[in-house]
Amino acid sequence: MPGVSSLPVAVSAVRFSGVSIDTWCNLAYLVASVLFILGLKGLGHPKRAVRGNWLGALGMALAIGVTLWKLYTYNRMPLFWAVLVGMGVGSLVGWLLAVRVKMTGMPQMVALLNGFGGLASVLVAGADVATSLQPSLQGNIAVALSGLIGAVTFTGSVLAYAKLEEYKFLKKLAALPGKQVFNVVCGAVAIALSVWLVVESQTRDHPEQYDYIYTILCVVSAVLGVGLVLPIGGADMPVVIALLNSYSGLAAAATGFVIDNDVLIIAGALVGASGIILTQIMCKAMNRSLMNVLLGLMDSGGSAADADSVYAGKIKSTTADEIAMICDGARRVVIVPGYGLAVAQAQHAVRELTSVLEARGTEVLFAIHPVAGRMPGHMNVLLAEAEIPYDKLKEMDEINPQFAETDVAIVIGANDVVNPVARIDPKSPIAGMPILDVDKARTVIMVKRSLSPGFAGIPNPLFAADNCLMYFADGKQAVLDIVTAIKSG
Repeated sequence: MPGVSSLPVAVSAVRFSGVSIDTWCNLAYLVASVLFILGLKGLGHPKRAVRGNWLGALGMALAIGVTLWKLYTYNRMPLFWAVLVGMGVGSLVGWLLAVRVKMTGMPQMVALLNGFGGLASVLVAGADVATSLQPSLQGNIAVALSGLIGAVTFTGSVLAYAKLEEYKFLKKLAALPGKQVFNVVCGAVAIALSVWLVVESQTRDHPEQYDYIYTILCVVSAVLGVGLVLPIGGADMPVVIALLNSYSGLAAAATGFVIDNDVLIIAGALVGASGIILTQIMCKAMNRSLMNVLLGLMDSGGSAADADSVYAGKIKSTTADEIAMICDGARRVVIVPGYGLAVAQAQHAVRELTSVLEARGTEVLFAIHPVAGRMPGHMNVLLAEAEIPYDKLKEMDEINPQFAETDVAIVIGANDVVNPVARIDPKSPIAGMPILDVDKARTVIMVKRSLSPGFAGIPNPLFAADNCLMYFADGKQAVLDIVTAIKSG
């Protein structure tokens, strides 16, 4: 399908105020691209995140509006109404999701949005294949990349969603042998089909085969997307989501070349580059290799001690009243939020606990691990929802040296990110992963429903440490009980 800017010369000569419509549109697309960049920069800091969101939304509205104006001016009414209806439906679905999806479901939503971006690239490039052959080598390479990357992104993101929902049948599939060999074969076939697609489109000897090759390429790439994500465990989902986000951007950029749309190229490149950077940050935070992520080689390895041998006779339970007494007179309390806090929706209760402790002269800080929760920045967004001041949120490298001078560390729903096994056991599946050094605090309070392991599936010896007390309860109710106990003295 020819892009909206790939119009006949006679039509593109239409002018507005003495300047061609194409020129005005390209200028508007440039402004939209600048807004995307400013929006992305704003998202790098919570204090500017809301403004960054608005700038990005304004850029998208401008890009869509200009496209509609161009189609209307050129009297391409079928496309005009198609874009308008698509914008309306997409806006409605987006609004409903934003309103109804809980914070615990945000990672799943992001995974699906990544997948839809990849699917859109596949469909747009497919429409171009169905209607015409690209006149240039660049265009045909872009078609192949759109199909390959877009299909991988779509099925990989859908599978990531399923893993985040913890569908049990996926564990059986992940245990199947020969996954890496299968991925290598699928990857090689996908690359070979891409080359064949480009060569066939350039020779134009058999144009009828062009459609079939593209379809087969998309199917093989879709299978490859499943194969790449299938072996990856739940603990690694933050990295996978960041990587798939990058893939969706790269697919969009390739599609921009297919339909000759500058703003799509720029926006896709921004998303692709930022996603790769975020993936590298996540890999560093989890002590993973980026190449292993790209090849889907993130199976849990190593060995783990038996839970009975770690916990037997060593677990010390506590109560809200005892925690209140421990916090009485504490100079510094560090709260460590985890996914359990998000599940319990305890962020507002934690805000109340913070206010009560600060009213008694206690310094309260929050220790944020880069991959706490199920997506990058999950805890930051959760605490921002409760209007907890950002200056109280301390990143891992900043807070770790302060744990030795911390009177009480309260861990709510976190597990793997505070597991000292990562530091002391080189054979552990999480060996070398940077963690929050909560075990160095004078007293550690672990708020959990049970002794169940985290995503890594290994016991946490911190639970049995001499300075650790376990408070078994729902995260929100536990915090509210602690607040009540502190207030009652």
